[in-house]
Amino acid sequence: MTTHLTQIIQQYKNDSQSVFNTWFIDNDQRLKAFRTIRRGVLQVVEDIKNKTFPNDFKGSSLEFVLNCIAEQKQVFVGVSHPFYWKPKLRIPDIYENQNNKVAFGQFLENCINAKTEEQIIKEIVRLDALKIKGLGPAVGSILYFLHPTLFPPFNTAIVNGFNTLFNDKKKLGSWSEYLKIREVLIETNQKHKTELSNDLGAIAGLCFEIGTQKMLIGNDEYLSEEERNKLEKSIEKRQKEIKEEKLEENLHSEMQFHLLKIGQSLGYDAFVASNDRSRSYNGKSFSFMSPDKFPAIDCDKDTANTIKLIDVLWFEKGTNNVICAFEVEKSTSIYSGILRLTDLSYSIADGDEIFYLVVPESREKDVVMQLSRPSIKQIKTPIKYILFNELRQNCDALCRFGDSHRIMKKISKTV
Repeated sequence: MTTHLTQIIQQYKNDSQSVFNTWFIDNDQRLKAFRTIRRGVLQVVEDIKNKTFPNDFKGSSLEFVLNCIAEQKQVFVGVSHPFYWKPKLRIPDIYENQNNKVAFGQFLENCINAKTEEQIIKEIVRLDALKIKGLGPAVGSILYFLHPTLFPPFNTAIVNGFNTLFNDKKKLGSWSEYLKIREVLIETNQKHKTELSNDLGAIAGLCFEIGTQKMLIGNDEYLSEEERNKLEKSIEKRQKEIKEEKLEENLHSEMQFHLLKIGQSLGYDAFVASNDRSRSYNGKSFSFMSPDKFPAIDCDKDTANTIKLIDVLWFEKGTNNVICAFEVEKSTSIYSGILRLTDLSYSIADGDEIFYLVVPESREKDVVMQLSRPSIKQIKTPIKYILFNELRQNCDALCRFGDSHRIMKKISKTV
């Protein structure tokens, strides 16, 4: 099995269109998601404690968490479905039953604060014993983003791939089955860690590829015509998704390019996100447009690393004084972008900064809705937004006629 599995892993890693290459490695949004989702889970706990958690999934902080996970696409398509409130079935029973709601909140809080896998397993066993209707191991996908080296994500495709890979018959909907799958994946991952990763997303992605039949184990010559057609459609769908993601990435880079260009023209030190320095647009490398040394900021290391991931920052020349911060949100959660900007505001604000969301026209309503949230208005962070076309069409004029960051008011909007 070990030799056979090594070959399968290599096949998985060598396929440029596998989720290992399109989702797991070198994916800025995946890395950013961990902190955003963690904050979202803390908000769910807080809402339950304060009795402000609604009696429906829609509009809840839990919906935000699941939307952030679903934005990862591919592996997490449909991750929200088990949490939709189904009134006729009364599932999952965490919206109308206050005791169940509190138990779920306590489970999330204890898991997010846990230091060992034993603590989390105890919480799972305790939650399972309550037999809360409709609340099963779909929660495992949330656990993954809290403890990626200890708990794998969980869904139908992953289970199907697991059963194919290990010739098993594990089922969905059971915490005990999830824990058994987890044990096997951890043991297997330990044996092949040098080929995979400490992060269990890599081996879960392998199961997902097999479970969706995007990756075949062995020879496919015995596939029926129906199975072969299904496989071909699946491959075509995956290629389309990858092309769309590449287009989104190019649009994101284009907006960063315009912001760097304007910032330089206005006389600021314009920094691109630390994990985007290797990118380029229209033949212009961001590493050549952005200074090498990031200014020293008076905050802890984790916060400083998060600040460096803001899409574009303008600093007053030769200082650590942030003038403007920009988050480009092509397809990711508007709310998560707002959270990153408010994090920055809490860390470095001295009153002269302006924070911007840069979004496509199709997302303007979503921006207005999110910035109108009472919880966001209470923060009082001065967040404006700029539409893609406005930035694109006016970039050269802003560079030519602007004399300070205030020129950005000409193309920005407020709520």
